[in-house]
Amino acid sequence: MAKLLLNLRHVPDDEADEVRALLEAEKIAFYETRPSLWGISAGGIWLHGNEAYPQAKHLLDAYQARRGEQARAQRAAELAEGSAETFAKLLRRRPLFVILTLLGMLAVAALVLLPFLLLKH
Repeated sequence: MAKLLLNLRHVPDDEADEVRALLEAEKIAFYETRPSLWGISAGGIWLHGNEAYPQAKHLLDAYQARRGEQARAQRAAELAEGSAETFAKLLRRRPLFVILTLLGMLAVAALVLLPFLLLKH
């Protein structure tokens, strides 16, 4: 029976390509489903059988741990050299966007909390 290894929702193309290459290098049989036209399914990378799942899952976990470490190291380097995107930089660069986003968040929070506050009295 087929087993889902990786849901491709919010997975960058380079990461999906690297996972495919990793599975091919280890000679693990897999197939891929494409995203649906209406966005209900994001697609995925599936294994043909359950037998290879533990090995593939172990490889995927190790790969994702390495990728996470690389991303954290890259972020730390960007912060050290001052090129990283921060809230303060975004506020200076796009003040209207930031203010409208914060006001929208407050409006949503007020709409969610207002019924509870009104029921309290």
